[in-house]
Amino acid sequence: MSSNTRLNSAFENSQTLLFDDSSKFIFFSDCHRGDNSFADDFANNRNIYFHAIRHYYKEGFQYCELGDGDELWENIHFEDIFEAHKNVYQQLREYHLNDRLHMIWGNHDMVYKDPDYVKKHLSSYFEPIDESNKELFKDITYHEALILQHRDTGQQIFLVHGHQADWWNYIFWRWARFLVRVLWKPLQVWGIADPTSPAKNYKELIKVERRIKKWILNHHNLLTIVGHTHRPRFAQPGEIPFFNDGSCVHPRSITGIEISKGEIVLIKWQIATKEDGTLQIVRVVLEGPRKLADYHKN
Repeated sequence: MSSNTRLNSAFENSQTLLFDDSSKFIFFSDCHRGDNSFADDFANNRNIYFHAIRHYYKEGFQYCELGDGDELWENIHFEDIFEAHKNVYQQLREYHLNDRLHMIWGNHDMVYKDPDYVKKHLSSYFEPIDESNKELFKDITYHEALILQHRDTGQQIFLVHGHQADWWNYIFWRWARFLVRVLWKPLQVWGIADPTSPAKNYKELIKVERRIKKWILNHHNLLTIVGHTHRPRFAQPGEIPFFNDGSCVHPRSITGIEISKGEIVLIKWQIATKEDGTLQIVRVVLEGPRKLADYHKN
């Protein structure tokens, strides 16, 4: 099965969500939320991330996670991740309760493709304070991909993690997970990166991006937003409309993509120093905004 076939399958089986120029979305991916151990890359940015998702919730955004939200290769149990970052999941639960949470699975949380697994592990959690089970993400659905479709123009935006263009991390993900758990996680503590990851292997990253761009061209320049490689990408009008929201495990910052007022923008959240020496978390525009209509082919 080729990457083109895998992407076709994801697209053809996607649920469609309608939106318009009043809709507001924030896209994050590759959070790799872990257990707060030395191998948990997310832990360094958890305060930045929590501030950002709380900001977007207050501003009425819908939250869309494009895969690898939970690090379930290095960690066996979701419960350990939940306990490490409980405040994050409680905020995501607020999105879910208001029908503003859209989740896509990636290679590191590919177990979420199984609805029974999701129901068993994500529906509720045990609260030791009063020794009771409490609701978490009741009836949540994880998708392989989603399509946003504009109510007025019909423009479509394809949302997918992107590992469909990475045969090792899609076909052999169980082997990759095994190697990460027994080999690369212990070595990561010593600063040795996993060479099979496109985020750490530049040549593999280029190959993955090239395959996705080829697929986009074959689908009439369909605007596509992915994650997986951790490299933020923002296309200009006239270029192949390939976008990547980056990751939430960059050193001292997280990146994402916003859609609001019919525009798309690549942003970064980071810690900055004020003139009085105090620290604050700030939002920085990296690329855009650009009108979505500039990428629409009639």
